[in-house]
Amino acid sequence: MNPNDDDALRHLRLAGVVRLSLGGGRGPTDAYVFDPHRLALPAWACALGDAGPPALLVTLDRHLDIVVPERPADMPDRSAGLRALDEHARWRLDVRNYDHIIAAMEANLVGDALIIARTRPRGSFSGDTYVDTRGRTHRLVTVTTVDRAAEAYLHPGPTDAVRDVLEAASAVLLDVDLDCFTSLSDADPTTVLPWPKAVIREFLLPTDSEPFWEAVLGKSVALTLAREPHHCGGLLASGELFRDVAEVLFRELLRVEPP
Repeated sequence: MNPNDDDALRHLRLAGVVRLSLGGGRGPTDAYVFDPHRLALPAWACALGDAGPPALLVTLDRHLDIVVPERPADMPDRSAGLRALDEHARWRLDVRNYDHIIAAMEANLVGDALIIARTRPRGSFSGDTYVDTRGRTHRLVTVTTVDRAAEAYLHPGPTDAVRDVLEAASAVLLDVDLDCFTSLSDADPTTVLPWPKAVIREFLLPTDSEPFWEAVLGKSVALTLAREPHHCGGLLASGELFRDVAEVLFRELLRVEPP
């Protein structure tokens, strides 16, 4: 990292990024928790540093956050340092928090992406390969649920691309948006319904998903967790949802104590 990165880490704390040490479990040893999902980008920069190959992003979300930034060529390269990436993420990326994945590809932080999500925001990139403004090619593999991703390790078929990107990766960034564990009300589409813990567990840890999770966690260098209260029913509802998700995600999947 650049010499100014200690100052940038202070800026991350001021932005509300909480850095956790995950010792004694399995998978990543670092975790970053924050509210707006675009803060994942400087957290990924912090986890990876400014050298080495880009990581595979494995992200769980309600939305496919693959809208192309308004001016993708303006995204600093990771070699510019953490502070430059942090400032760009907070001041230049969309406040709707749906263009940070493509931006991270432009910054050479993320190579390919495995996206477990089920809704597509307006303007989302629709291809399965994104060529960034520097000419680098990135694969975008999308599935709707963890059990669909896990099929890649159980039965050859349409989800083989999941296994392909995981086997090709040298490092994985595991990313979770809390709103992954919510649904919109059928009666009122503006109302967000957080899932109960049993449904969260069924989604995250479906039967026969262990080979998939072993492949992900065996290469994971960091976990990023976006709380996004606006998309999770508000502050109180998102707080209760975070508690339930943390029990399953940290205690049962990562086998560490929840924060």
